[in-house]
Amino acid sequence: MTLNRTTLNREAYKALRQAILGRKIPPGQKLVVRVLAEELGLSPTPVKEALAALEREGLVVAVPHRGYFVLEPSLEDVREIYSLREVLEGLAARLAVENNGRALLRKLERLFEKQCEAAEQGDIEAYGDLDLAFHRTFWEAAGSKRLLATAETIDGQIRMLINSSAAIPGRLPQSRAEHQAILQAVRDKDPQAAEAAMRSHVRNAGQALEQFLLHQAKR
Repeated sequence: MTLNRTTLNREAYKALRQAILGRKIPPGQKLVVRVLAEELGLSPTPVKEALAALEREGLVVAVPHRGYFVLEPSLEDVREIYSLREVLEGLAARLAVENNGRALLRKLERLFEKQCEAAEQGDIEAYGDLDLAFHRTFWEAAGSKRLLATAETIDGQIRMLINSSAAIPGRLPQSRAEHQAILQAVRDKDPQAAEAAMRSHVRNAGQALEQFLLHQAKR
């Protein structure tokens, strides 16, 4: 059976996105269409279209006359994304607690348990997946189509930065403690406390990543 063009584009997109988010292709690396096409066993066309889609998502940067590169988040990128996340996710947490009950809490508790297991095993990639799933649960439970659509436009960039943040020495235990505080606000059915705990969590993660990047730049 021959795969149609749309299917090939989607497969190339999924494979490249997973490689970037899993850090198999590191930040800053050049993406050569011919090489990627050979590795994926595809023609150059679906690879080019996948790279264009990843550029729209903010995971890939197109540099004129030089080609495509994996996003290497700058301090400005981190500040912009985390400032936006703090407002967006604080609102999502408040709305989710106002609109939902036990089902939300059960789902979050299951995700948190799995996060703890991943952290104990040192599986940063799995922790990153579960961390994003924890946050996405609030986006979806907020009951706002526009909030969800806005969050999904920076989904990939958030996932990339979550992985970077989780890899910072000492950040994982702090992140888990912050998630516990968010969970407690959900248990208490306190929308304002949920918003405050979520905003604090996102702000702390952004500041930790910012300090880490500053330290790396000085080395």
